Amino acid sequence: MPLRLYNTLTRRNDEFTPHDPSNVSMYVCGPTVYDFAHIGNARPVIVFDVLFRLLRHLYGENHVTYVRNITDVDDKINARALRDHPDLPLNEAIARVTEATARQFDEDVKALGCLEPTHEPRATANIPQMIDMIGTLLRRGHAYEAGGEVLFDVTSMADYGALSHRNLDEQQAGARVAVEPHKRHPADFVLWKLSSGNEPGWDSPWGLGRPGWHIECSAMSKRYLGEVFDIHGGGLDLIFPHHENELAQSRCALGTSEMAKVWMHNGFLQVEGQKMSKSLGNFVTIHEVLKDWPGEAVRFNMLRTHYRQPIDWTNASLLSANDALDEFYRLRADDYSTHGDLDSGVLDALQDDLNTPAALKALNDIRTKIKLASGFEQIVLKRKLTASANLLGLLYKAKTVWFVSRAAGVDTQNVEALVAARLAARRARNWDESDRIRDELAKLGVAIMDNKDGTTTWEVKR
Repeated sequence: MPLRLYNTLTRRNDEFTPHDPSNVSMYVCGPTVYDFAHIGNARPVIVFDVLFRLLRHLYGENHVTYVRNITDVDDKINARALRDHPDLPLNEAIARVTEATARQFDEDVKALGCLEPTHEPRATANIPQMIDMIGTLLRRGHAYEAGGEVLFDVTSMADYGALSHRNLDEQQAGARVAVEPHKRHPADFVLWKLSSGNEPGWDSPWGLGRPGWHIECSAMSKRYLGEVFDIHGGGLDLIFPHHENELAQSRCALGTSEMAKVWMHNGFLQVEGQKMSKSLGNFVTIHEVLKDWPGEAVRFNMLRTHYRQPIDWTNASLLSANDALDEFYRLRADDYSTHGDLDSGVLDALQDDLNTPAALKALNDIRTKIKLASGFEQIVLKRKLTASANLLGLLYKAKTVWFVSRAAGVDTQNVEALVAARLAARRARNWDESDRIRDELAKLGVAIMDNKDGTTTWEVKR
């Protein structure tokens, strides 16, 4: 079946046809590196990593270009640098914050099983491209200078608001832009703003300053993917104002009828039934989650909800995801280097607008077949399970590595001693003592299995 993707711009599930099948292109908005990324930020990274894997399967690994940017110039970064490094020169303080935060982000998403994007450009390395695009917008009458800023004139674009499906009269100014008297329209947004002595700045025709938020992605996507590309992705919260303004300035600067062929947005994430907020005490970073849970379990848990739907992030769901992965890893193909055929059910599900819940159900169907099969048929099914899960970024570890990593942090000698003591209690028919030891092991996060041959095996359950 053909690949179909839901397009926010058309509000339809359209068949995907790339501009150039030999060079499929995708741009996804990455982090603003002033603080560790929260668990909600992990969702678009995982979602579009699955799409990246699927596109590479469909069009070839060398025929897909994936760009995920890093925003390293922003007022929040400036504030964090001044707070954390007040004794350093501002530029050095900013570098300390952005380097440490970007490095941690890359480490965290790698732990989530995400492939590296083809390019990971930084905003600060693309300032000349932004200045050039702003100059073009001024020359074409889509921007103006006022109040020490260069602003985009939203009334200069006839169909401004097409992505978010809002009338211009309903528009509000961008989240990072205050409504000021010097604006011609309240929705006009900043392309360039002057920098004071304690703010980072670059020389430009309009004075020492720095770019607005939206122009950064327009300049970087054009540089790495061209004037028009195939897929633009990000979280639902970016539709307006960020993606709407990207679309406007790119089309007006380049004179194109579109910026991206398909616009994709993942749904929101809440924690234990509530919106994630520092004031509620439920704000959690990817880094913090990875201290308690394997990255693959975090990924599996994300994929159990369709990317366009809201997701409720709970400890119970993480535990369930961990248990499910244990079951899959027990049946994983032992010959890791041997590739199997992809399951048509998994592939069809992913080609239906990245329906990862349906893809996981197809994996479960394979698991059921494995349990009923034997001999070479079972080996073939295990290979199919492994290859199909790999397309989702799952079951990529060797079986032994997964179970050893699950036991990390557990006092193995203590567990083995308790298991032996429980076996002795069972042989003596001391059932109360046997149950007590079982409960003690459970408190340690260890589950035990009594086998038919009289042995007992154990594994970590977290």
